[in-house]
Amino acid sequence: MDFKNFTMLKREIFEEEHEVFRQAFRTFCEREVVPRLEEWEKEGQTSRDVWKKAGDAGFLCPCQDEKYGGSNADFLYPVVIIEELTRCNAPGFMISLHSDICAPYIESYGTEEQKMRWLPGCASGDKILAVAMTEPGAGSDLQAIRTTAIRDGDQYVINGQKTFISNGQLNDICIVAAKTDPKADPAYTGLSLLVVEAGTPGYTKGRRHEKIGLHSQDTSELYFEDCRVPADNLLGSEGGGFVFLMQKLQQERLVCAIGAQSAAETVLDWTIEYVKEREAFGRPLSKFQNTRFKLVECASEIQVGRAFIDRLILEHMKGTEVIKETCMAKYWNCEMLNRVADTCLQLFGGYGYMTEYPISKAFVDARIQTIYAGTSEIMKEVVARQMGL
Repeated sequence: MDFKNFTMLKREIFEEEHEVFRQAFRTFCEREVVPRLEEWEKEGQTSRDVWKKAGDAGFLCPCQDEKYGGSNADFLYPVVIIEELTRCNAPGFMISLHSDICAPYIESYGTEEQKMRWLPGCASGDKILAVAMTEPGAGSDLQAIRTTAIRDGDQYVINGQKTFISNGQLNDICIVAAKTDPKADPAYTGLSLLVVEAGTPGYTKGRRHEKIGLHSQDTSELYFEDCRVPADNLLGSEGGGFVFLMQKLQQERLVCAIGAQSAAETVLDWTIEYVKEREAFGRPLSKFQNTRFKLVECASEIQVGRAFIDRLILEHMKGTEVIKETCMAKYWNCEMLNRVADTCLQLFGGYGYMTEYPISKAFVDARIQTIYAGTSEIMKEVVARQMGL
């Protein structure tokens, strides 16, 4: 990303084709996303037509195989998309959830028939994805999931409730984590993943949660009451769900950390511009020592975070197992974003508290980063175990 006010060390992970793609996606955002942000914030979700437009332009599921509608692109293309959406203050348009978190479950664990049935629509924007793990009594502890999917002939009957589900209202295809063997010991061996399509009898989209931030992202409750799906909707093997989820968490947490990192960079750039223009006691805020020192502290943390994230991106692309390190990034970079957003909002003074300034939206949007996809506390616990503690 290029900024007017904050210059980092030159990044060397992108090639020319990635920058061409960046410019194309930036133009798309300026034309299709930015003018509608206020509308989406009020409505509580993005519009379906922008998903379709993104799919038609090749911005959804770019890493998918071409035969499933993708472009066989490398992971740097999703990185560009994440960075540009945070750059225009639109993290609620969760392309990364759809393309880089949900779709890989189908591509990695689905049969050829399942892939051909669902993935082309995901790439085109005709089908929007969600993954349903969290329950009222089960957050990061997936073994505590109580939703069941009991085999009945050539069908599974799903019963249970999910909550805090992103794309909860918009989804056409939901990947549901459920217990196919509630009595399994250990409990995680009874967890499976099943695909439930919107409109299936017994699958109900509940209320949309009213959140303090990410207002344009629909987060909802989901209900399953004697919801019958074909046995062919099982992803991978029965009882393999926990392992499948664990295998994909590396990319999920890296995606979150990338978004936090780029959001911190964006917020700092806005703030540097603001303090140069805003005056107090006859001189720009940027000429006060406290302002300069605070921004230097933010810039230093951001530089460290960028070096760590870019290294993790490269290692992830090589297929290196960096579970411990991505958990570190999910914890540290997301906490860092909150520190930076808080410091920068303070430098905006009263204007920072006004919704007309983008810093106010970025501040509340940042708060969820240390909670979803695994809280900071859970990330520390995972890292501690990886360290043998």
